[in-house]
Amino acid sequence: MKPREKRKAMPPPRQYDRYSPYRDLSMTYEGRSEEIPLRVPDLSIHGMFINTPRMFAEGSVLKLTFNLTRTGYPVSARGEVRYCVPGIGVGVEFVGISEEAQAAIAEELEMDEAAARRRR
Repeated sequence: MKPREKRKAMPPPRQYDRYSPYRDLSMTYEGRSEEIPLRVPDLSIHGMFINTPRMFAEGSVLKLTFNLTRTGYPVSARGEVRYCVPGIGVGVEFVGISEEAQAAIAEELEMDEAAARRRR
């Protein structure tokens, strides 16, 4: 690499399994009522990556609500932005989520893995 070339910011490596399907996802910036358009390509028990063209500073707190696909469990959580990829999205860590919601996400991950094994 040439000295003047800049490296693209890469998100940190994932520490937990991810799950893609979800339903009825909405997000609001804490302290505001406007819902923000987005798409979530994956989810874990500790957080998610959210595709959105909007910029959020690291440390921003978001209110997230969605239903898990297989069980329909309604998840409501507060998430803190850990990193931002401009124009693509943000990595969010859950900072306020019930143990029940985490257990439901873990169950959903296990169901997804079992279905993937059966397809092989």
